[in-house]
Amino acid sequence: MIRSCLVAASLLALAGPALAQTAPTADEVRARRILDRTPLIDGHNDLPWALRQTYGNDPHAVDLATNLDASTDLHTDIPRLRAGGVGAQFWSVYVPASLTPVEAAKATFEQIDTVYRLVAAYPSAFEIATTADDIVRIHRAGKIASLIGMEGGYSIDDSLGLLRQFHEAGARYITLTHSKTTTWADSATDAPKWGGLSPFGEQVVREMNRLGMMVDLSHVSEETMLDAIRVSDAPVIFSHSSARAVTDHARDVPDSVLSLMPEDGGVVMVTFVPGFVSEKVRQWGANRAGEQARLQSLNPGDPAAVTAGLKAWTDAHPTPTASISDVADHIDHVRRVAGIDHVGLGGDFDGVDSLPAGLGGVDTYPALLAELMKRGWTEADIRKLAGENMLRVMRAVEAVAKAKAADRPILATAAPTS
Repeated sequence: MIRSCLVAASLLALAGPALAQTAPTADEVRARRILDRTPLIDGHNDLPWALRQTYGNDPHAVDLATNLDASTDLHTDIPRLRAGGVGAQFWSVYVPASLTPVEAAKATFEQIDTVYRLVAAYPSAFEIATTADDIVRIHRAGKIASLIGMEGGYSIDDSLGLLRQFHEAGARYITLTHSKTTTWADSATDAPKWGGLSPFGEQVVREMNRLGMMVDLSHVSEETMLDAIRVSDAPVIFSHSSARAVTDHARDVPDSVLSLMPEDGGVVMVTFVPGFVSEKVRQWGANRAGEQARLQSLNPGDPAAVTAGLKAWTDAHPTPTASISDVADHIDHVRRVAGIDHVGLGGDFDGVDSLPAGLGGVDTYPALLAELMKRGWTEADIRKLAGENMLRVMRAVEAVAKAKAADRPILATAAPTS
């Protein structure tokens, strides 16, 4: 009882004045106590991009050592990371798919530099990690392990040499595509070109295995998922995806793939993006896109009329709200189909404009875990979801790389596309 009270007091102190209005529930205190022993590993956070877009790429331009909930649009700061029990964070070094590959490669290296400067700016809170053992050690030391995940295979510019240099710079996963199909892999949200992976795309996966880089299948088409699972000698991950059977969005993972996770050994890190976790929000977004297309066809060359018409439609059709319960439904579904050993968390904080009610920042993980406890999840289950599953996957990927240590680098090149 004394320990629970101390944990509750710690939660309030770390959260700061804006969050200290509501005392944590007993289940939230239990959840936070679990996270003191088991590092919560979040698979995807876009803070580096938010710093690039709003703060001149300068971690010193905003005081991340203070609670920023009431003063900025950021979902992430150090007090809220502490309150949320986040023990390890994959910082996404996202750059847009609209960039040329050469531009994307440059911008991605700049984003990696941002992560290193972020860690250097707050050395008492963050430390760079590249292995599972690093995460465990850094968490035990009371810091937040900081890892790097690349979002978009276009950043390697069809060069396995660049791939190797990204790994050398600290990147430990690559999301094979983003919103657009690349020169070697089909995206979930673009027209297919390869029916999955091209032959060069298969070589990219093999070289990632040799290096010890996780193959991230968020954003890719179902065919690309299946090809990558077939080709990869190491388990795959989904750094920020949810379940398509619950919300019918192309970005979510179908049951046909979830059912392969026990054999593959991989992990699906459920995301919080409202359109991916709420069918009502997804349908609203589809209807809004349809209305926008209709208005554009009726008002060619008149963007002001389109904007006014879309505002009128939105005023008449308010955006639905996703909830913690919606996210928990996805976690439950992944567990049901893939198994308790193959589910994790990838919030996508600072990568979206809105979040489910009750999940507005990185401090809210205990509330989500408390919701799962109400549904019957045990402490052992919560430990697996929070971090143990991801640690196991990382160690498996590292073991494959160790077994391939004597293999020569792959020197394949992409075939001309025209």
